Amino acid sequence: MGIKSFQGIRKNVKKEFDAPILVADYMTKKLITFRPDQSILEVMEQFAKHHISGGPVIDDNGFLVGIISEADCMKQISESRYFNQPILDKSVERYMTKEVETIPHDITIFDAAGIFDRHNRRRLPVMQNDILVGQISRKDIVVAALNLSGHNWK
Repeated sequence: MGIKSFQGIRKNVKKEFDAPILVADYMTKKLITFRPDQSILEVMEQFAKHHISGGPVIDDNGFLVGIISEADCMKQISESRYFNQPILDKSVERYMTKEVETIPHDITIFDAAGIFDRHNRRRLPVMQNDILVGQISRKDIVVAALNLSGHNWK
């Protein structure tokens, strides 16, 4: 006769994945924003002051109308040198990217990583119900992945 072992009724333990994985958990919420009528010189000063390389451009009603980056400012610097003119009051509207790719606040960082991989962008505005609620960068995605490195991803 075999030996019987009785351990009692086992609880069905479900392992929960409770680490935050949404874009909203890692995005920057306090943004430095710019206006279309702002000068490129002011934008460059803000980039240097806040150690950023770009930011969203919003209109008077708070709606996203573009994005301005260091690369856009390089166009102005190049043009001013070519035409031998100082960097003055050229507006953001003239140099900003108007066709802005955005990302929803409620997708996972894994989906966001795929979007960054397919579209050569350094940052993406984060939207919720057509309202700008933040911005996520490639660096934010890398930090999120490092935070999750001890977990199994499913």
